[in-house]
This record gives sequence, structure tokens and C-alpha cells, in this order.
Amino acid sequence: RRRRPAISDLIPNHSRSSSSSSSASTSTSTSSQVQNDRVIVVGKLKNEDTDWIRNELPDWQHAIYIVDDPSAPLGVTQNKGRESNVYLTYIINHYSEALPSTIVFLHSHRSGYPEAWHNEFNDHSNVRSIKNLQTDYVQRTGYANLRCTPSPGCPDEIQPFREPREESRKAENAFGAVWKLFFNTTVIPEVVAAPCCAQFAVSREQVLKRPLSSYQLYHQWVMETDLDDEVSGRVMEYMWHVIFGREAVYCPDMDECFLDVYGT
Repeated sequence: RRRRPAISDLIPNHSRSSSSSSSASTSTSTSSQVQNDRVIVVGKLKNEDTDWIRNELPDWQHAIYIVDDPSAPLGVTQNKGRESNVYLTYIINHYSEALPSTIVFLHSHRSGYPEAWHNEFNDHSNVRSIKNLQTDYVQRTGYANLRCTPSPGCPDEIQPFREPREESRKAENAFGAVWKLFFNTTVIPEVVAAPCCAQFAVSREQVLKRPLSSYQLYHQWVMETDLDDEVSGRVMEYMWHVIFGREAVYCPDMDECFLDVYGT
């Protein structure tokens, strides 16, 4: 059987040597953070309404990228890769500056079904998710998936060695090669899984555990891959938890997740 890679195998020496700095985060709480030392990063189309972020979450900074308007104050070089393009652009552009201590990567939909079906709570509200977010937990652990409901994604969404191979699983079939590229290893896990859907919070210390060059590599792949956006975005969707320090299979108990992430 193939060995499941330990997360320590996937973190460059750069970040291991800086692990002592991250220990300070274990004592950080919401009350001790500098006021407004947190940001929401969102990618949107120019016709999408994201005023809810400014109006309903005023105690958060916001970085709202318009992906289909080259003249926008915050934009991307090319509308490619879905949300991963925006997320990586923010990290790369702010890596050498003073990153906020808590960074939330979010979709543009406020609430409702089916547009925001993947958001938690009965009203599928990202406002409620952010207001309930336990930032002390993010600081203590470095990463929090904003979706606690395990499906889709858990327990075994990505199986790079699935037999027989299913041609319709394009992200899964591309996953092994991307894993090798991203983590400079030939050891590919048999299963990669986490609750969907690429909305999460990370601490500054967790971001800095990887060198800037790693994020530049991820972004270069997103920009240059021949895979269509749906496939490349899905590949990245199941990379984020590993990039930010979790094991290949990260499927926490749902009730524990709600308590840890939302205090409910």
C-alpha cells in the first residue's frame, strides 16, 4: 500500500524553521487582536452585489476583487481558475506586507438557496457564518473550513488511484500530477477529502508557514493549466486544507466542527 504522506512532509523547511513564531498564536484571542486586524477576501463578477460585506460586516476589512473588469481597483490579470485566482493573488500581493492576523476567503453570495447552498445554517447565510466565526479557534489551529457538513467532499472525494478510472472525474484524474508539482514529492495519497466548497479562514502565521514562492507556484499553475476553470477550481478546492496544514483527509466530526468554528 502507498504510504499516506504526513503533513510535515509537505511543508518546506522555510516554514518548519518558523514554527516557533506560530506558537504565539495559541494564546491569541479575539479580544487581544488589534481591532479590525482581519479581512474578508472575495472574488466577484462586476454585476454581483457584495455591498452586504461592507454594510453588514463593518468590523472586517474587505478585499473584493472584480474578476471581469480590468479597470477595477482590485482585479486579476486574467479571469481564470475561479476563486483560487483571487485567493492566491491576495496572498501573493500581501505576503511581504503586514497580513491581517485572520484572513477569510469567501464567495460573493450573501445567503439563500440555491445560490449559497454550500453555506451553513438554515438560511445559508455567510453573514451569520462570519459573525459567529470563532477567530480564536482560527488563531489557535491556523485553519478552519467554513463548511462543517461533511458532504460533499467527505469521506473520500478524491481518489487519485481509483480503479477503474472514471473519465468524468476530471479533477481527480489530474490531482496526482498537481500534488507532485505543488509539494515536490512522489508520494501521493490514496484519498484526499475535506468538506467542500473553498470557503475558509486562516491565520497569518499559517499562511507564512509556506514561502512566497509556493503560492507563486500554485498561482502559476492556475494561470497556465490547460484544464478548464471548473476542473482547475475543483483541484484547488481539495488542495486548500493541505496547503494550510491539514492532513490529506480532513473530515472532522460535524458537531465538533460547529462548536469549534461557530461556537454552536
